[in-house]
Amino acid sequence: MAKNVVVVGTQWGDEGKGKIVDWLTDNAQGVVRFQGGHNAGHTLVVGQGAEERVYKLNLVPSGIVRKGVQCYIGNGVVLDVHHLLSEIRELEQGGLQVRSRLKISPGCPLILPYHSAIDRAREAIKVGDQKIGTTGKGIGPAYEDKVARRGLRVYDLFDAERFATKLKEVMEYHNFVLVNFFKAEPVSYEAVLAQALADAEEIKPLVADVSAAIYAANEAGQNMLFEGAQGTLLDIDHGTYPFVTSSNCVAGQASAGTGIGPGMLHYVLGITKAYCTRVGGGPFPSELCIDTDGAPGFQMSTKGKEFGTVTGRKRRCGWFDAAALRRSARINGVTGLCITKLDVLDGMEELNICTGYKLDDKVLDLLPIGADEVARCEPIYETLPGWSGTTFGVKRWEELPATAQAYLERMQELVGIPIDIVSTGPERDETILKRHPFA
Repeated sequence: MAKNVVVVGTQWGDEGKGKIVDWLTDNAQGVVRFQGGHNAGHTLVVGQGAEERVYKLNLVPSGIVRKGVQCYIGNGVVLDVHHLLSEIRELEQGGLQVRSRLKISPGCPLILPYHSAIDRAREAIKVGDQKIGTTGKGIGPAYEDKVARRGLRVYDLFDAERFATKLKEVMEYHNFVLVNFFKAEPVSYEAVLAQALADAEEIKPLVADVSAAIYAANEAGQNMLFEGAQGTLLDIDHGTYPFVTSSNCVAGQASAGTGIGPGMLHYVLGITKAYCTRVGGGPFPSELCIDTDGAPGFQMSTKGKEFGTVTGRKRRCGWFDAAALRRSARINGVTGLCITKLDVLDGMEELNICTGYKLDDKVLDLLPIGADEVARCEPIYETLPGWSGTTFGVKRWEELPATAQAYLERMQELVGIPIDIVSTGPERDETILKRHPFA
């Protein structure tokens, strides 16, 4: 019987989902993207030594680096077709077969150049703490058009006359806003139309009913892996709003974003760093200074190579937050946890875990809802001993230093979710398995 597994980030994104999806694909015949856009980024390291290849993916599912694995982009993804085609060509230059293994839902909302123009103009007029930290790639405005029912979708591309009419109407609206409100340059209708119709010819062979394809694959006994982007605390409904992304990043979106029933989602794997990071603006209760040489935050930042895959921005770093993870685990219905980047903590004498918060005269054991309340939270810490040995590349639980085992066990105890996997390095085999999601 087929089994479907959902992989989601449980923090503010950048938890290391790409490597884990790649590793789990050993047991899957298909990998599915179900939300977000090319603001997401996965870095995969495949092979060793002279054979090592590094793939940076934005839209194409991580399963593309595995021979014979089918990849799907569901209707919940906002799609910049021009960017996708560039990514496909780059992967093909790296020796991968892509077009024969990639299916794209006709229901994907399109990201077009005016969306990114609006995105950048909007962020430019904000100051200081008001800045969201958007990537400027047009993700939010594309989702806005979808909800406002003025958006264009992939299927619109294949009727040139209809597409041109719809595009003209929506661009008149957006150019009015750009010129009259943001005092920015308008976007050329003719240029957008020409590029979109040219891209349509190239993308058309890849478009298919993804919902039907997933059902058919399951009927044939194929396992599916649903690959989330960003992280739960950036979810548009459940994150630190308004410092969030524009889509639902939670496990339930795997159903809505692909067109399958929630009963077909059998296991939810929550990816969690052994500490916390965040890119862009927004509250971060357990945040540490990353600029003081020798301090814990500096080690997390430098040893963890904490830079955004898409933006290259430094990630903010802080202690592991159990109260935030409790919230994420409940929202997602997490079955098991995968802990990543444990080795970044190697050599620290003491480690702190945020177990809850003080807010006014209350003690909270769950991350509050909304950025304003989270920003007022004072973390409550529990201190544990660190370890002097290395955890990098360890492949058996018993080979971890005793205090590293104790740290992980305390994380597990505080959250109430079992740790099923520990990732100890970027390579596929640098993984400790306690329980397999596809078992």
